[in-house]
Amino acid sequence: MLMVRCPDFVRSSRDEIDDERTRTHLPNWAGPTVETVQCLCSGKRTGMNKAREVLGSFKARFGTGASVYKAPGRVNLIGEHTDYNEGFVLPAAIGFSCWAGIAPREDRKLVLYSGNLGEGREADLDNLGSRGSGQWSDYPIGVAWALEAAGYRLRGADLYISGDVPLGAGLSSSAAIEVSTGYALLSAAGHAIDRTKLAVLCQRAENEFVGARVGIMDQFVSCHGQAGHALLIDCRSLEYRAQKLPAKVKLVICNTMVKHKLQAGGEYNVRRAECEEAVRKLSAALPQVRSLRDVSSEELAQNRNLLSETLYRRCRHIITENKRVQDVAELFEQGKVVGLRELMAASHESMRDDYEISCRELDVMVEIAGRQRGVYGARMTGGGFGGCTINFVDAEHAAEFQARVSAEYETAIGLRPDIYICEASQGAELVEAAAENLTRVIR
Repeated sequence: MLMVRCPDFVRSSRDEIDDERTRTHLPNWAGPTVETVQCLCSGKRTGMNKAREVLGSFKARFGTGASVYKAPGRVNLIGEHTDYNEGFVLPAAIGFSCWAGIAPREDRKLVLYSGNLGEGREADLDNLGSRGSGQWSDYPIGVAWALEAAGYRLRGADLYISGDVPLGAGLSSSAAIEVSTGYALLSAAGHAIDRTKLAVLCQRAENEFVGARVGIMDQFVSCHGQAGHALLIDCRSLEYRAQKLPAKVKLVICNTMVKHKLQAGGEYNVRRAECEEAVRKLSAALPQVRSLRDVSSEELAQNRNLLSETLYRRCRHIITENKRVQDVAELFEQGKVVGLRELMAASHESMRDDYEISCRELDVMVEIAGRQRGVYGARMTGGGFGGCTINFVDAEHAAEFQARVSAEYETAIGLRPDIYICEASQGAELVEAAAENLTRVIR
């Protein structure tokens, strides 16, 4: 398996999101309605139109021209809770993005404005502090903090930020704002940066400044995403392979409208602590084990007596999920879809029964999807306890799937879902340059 090797400086243990979900509707501005999502998420909505919109808003706000950068959200096709266990994941960048318009200033101030929220914030690059304040601005300011701490001296800048990644749906709106902002700040200051290092520094910003212990997956695919491909990522080494997706398969994301809310503590943290406890217990008999990625199914069975029933089931999910990630990637490598349904079903059942991170809305959505024509596989995606499902659907049946699932889910649950018909999209990029000599991110 050919994997792209990452530099040594980014190899370290990986953390994951501490989060909790609440069952509330998403804000109206956070995501499109079911009638408009196919255009947005497939990338058919032209980047230049959005760039012109951002440029116009920037000029109205700041009175000058700007350069515009964008970075996408993502959907994880398979591999849940495996990243903080140093395992494998298979995400894809999607057509929902965050856009950052930027113009340098002569001082060291960052003047930020959120087009979505209609709110402005200011920060001094010489006095950023080391912790956020619990506001949306923590994400761009935290990225500036991480870049400066890594030795990149930045210029002051005016920044206009606007996004269409649905908030709370588990599609990485936070990574999109971090990567687009980081790309913009580095270019405005004349720095070039490796995409992997940009991802690592954005992760650091969210870990240490924002205070969410996210893993590397979201920022990594937002930086490295490729149109028409998922990324098979080894979360220990950060080696990766761009995996072409079958041409006839559409990625259809079904939003349960059960909101994904980042919060310290909660069941997500409990799962991580359980995995760490299991590693401690298993390493007493298996000294080579430093994470659950190092444990085979046979070794787990042989040492089951060391674990409680709950810890055994948590381990079983991680070990079998790592294998499923590689099996799905191998099917895609061969251009096959036969076998996807069983692997996706096994993944969802494992998350529901062994890892216990599903909920009624997710289970109902997966059950409804499984009854539709043209479905090659369905499962929940993201950290769990709400958010979205990911579905592999034959392109000819995608529109019918969208309409039928929307109607059946609303009847069953009483919430109207947003359903996004997607294609894997490109990672972070410069969309509109105000000057010819702006530095581009190099890899």
